[in-house]
Amino acid sequence: MLSLVPMRAEPSNKAELVSQLLFGECYEIISRQEKWVRIQLATDGYQAWIDLNQHTPISAAYYQEWKQTQHPRTMDLVQIISNSEERIPVGIGAYLPFFDGMNVRIGEQVYHYSGRASNPEAEATIAQLVKVAHNFMKAPYLWGGKSVFGIDCSGFAQQVYGICGVQLPRDAYQQVTVGEEVHFVNQTQPGDLAFFDNEEGRIIHVGIVLEDQKIMHASGEVRIDTLDHNGIYNAARKRYSHKLRIIKRIFPS
Repeated sequence: MLSLVPMRAEPSNKAELVSQLLFGECYEIISRQEKWVRIQLATDGYQAWIDLNQHTPISAAYYQEWKQTQHPRTMDLVQIISNSEERIPVGIGAYLPFFDGMNVRIGEQVYHYSGRASNPEAEATIAQLVKVAHNFMKAPYLWGGKSVFGIDCSGFAQQVYGICGVQLPRDAYQQVTVGEEVHFVNQTQPGDLAFFDNEEGRIIHVGIVLEDQKIMHASGEVRIDTLDHNGIYNAARKRYSHKLRIIKRIFPS
């Protein structure tokens, strides 16, 4: 098991990074090509290629059990998962399969974890979601990234909501299909998702709305900027960086 595995658009280490497989996450193998396997994540159905050397085999029984269980997520920025043979660094948002308060189970292997973990059975609040989001502040932007050491805009939204027990699709154009529309910026509440489009009208960016018409989003880094009916205003550069298309509410008022 690894803390992160790159998921690529093509079966090559030179191919575009489109997402990342998190520690403890399960997937199905869709196809094989030489030293690569194309996988589909059990969480969001996302498909991409991973290096066969980074593939961890599990049984069909474990996979089915994994899919039927809600798993805690790591809450510490960085922690260690270990057993007598190895120590694996994991970042915030990693999965803790079958966590019993001390141990996690990956296939036939048992690992110890002593850090903070989310409670998938507890109903998350907006305040908790905003608190989780702040843990990613200053994380550098990385296309396809899903960790505090490199993350993209939709990966940021998916991770924050996922830690709080809400599974979002992977990409911004998919996430915009979730939730109820908020018609005016002055009617937003913290935790709403704001989506932004390009000149062709395609959704290309997403951020998490905060209080006082602020927005947290991954653009160069996870940062906080001002949101109004035009879009995201970057005060440091004295210009708008993204054009607002629509706001969606995932959590109820």
